[in-house]
Amino acid sequence: MKFLKFWMVVLVGTALIAGFSGNAQAHFGMIIPSTEIVTQASGGTISLTVMFAHPFERNWMDMARPARFGVKIRGAKTENLLPLLKSIKIQGHQAWKATYRLKRPGDYVFFDQPQPYFEPAEGKFIVHYTKVIVNGYGMEEGWDTKVGLKTEIIPLTRPYGVYKGNVFRGIVLVNGKPAPFCRIEVEYDNTGEAFVAPAGPFINQVIKTDQNGVFAYAMPAAGWWGFAALNAGAKKIQYKGKAYPVELGAVLWMRTRDMKRRK
Repeated sequence: MKFLKFWMVVLVGTALIAGFSGNAQAHFGMIIPSTEIVTQASGGTISLTVMFAHPFERNWMDMARPARFGVKIRGAKTENLLPLLKSIKIQGHQAWKATYRLKRPGDYVFFDQPQPYFEPAEGKFIVHYTKVIVNGYGMEEGWDTKVGLKTEIIPLTRPYGVYKGNVFRGIVLVNGKPAPFCRIEVEYDNTGEAFVAPAGPFINQVIKTDQNGVFAYAMPAAGWWGFAALNAGAKKIQYKGKAYPVELGAVLWMRTRDMKRRK
């Protein structure tokens, strides 16, 4: 009986560890700019780091050179920024960096379409179409426009000038149409490992869209937050003689800040 109880404890403990790891290992495409608001005082040049990571745990994966990397300016003009990408290493893993100058006022929607990433532990390919929005010189025009990606999150709340604790709302599109009851994983970019999660589910928050593809979330800390809306791709990818499913992610990053008291 003691032998049986011992193995029951081992099995339960193993299941708990597996459950914790499953929750913790959420993948996020990332585009993190040096600032989300450009002013005359700050200067018009920003840097953008493009990577693939587990942001809360600060673990990175290798990211191949994106298939697309660009910016949509004031909801109209789109520029190809692939030539700007420079190879960098983060924790020994492949990532990318670009320097870009905002030349005129308006909202700049930076986006990428990555190469499919094969995750053997989950038996699937991951393709996260990622966006981040930077405001230029105070003109608020273009933050809620579509880029035209296969899947994307369109903000319903202006995605900059956001305080900690504010509620952010968005709508998830797949092939240009709202995605009802879609799973969204929310994760904090835990720079400096400032925060510790009390349990696995706190690392990777989970919400869903409503019947209209709309979601809402209140961010409890200042910093960069990622929203990854996940759906199954219509086509599988052949790899080493086998067809694997594809996880399509619409990822949006945004920054919250603390309120400052007058000195």
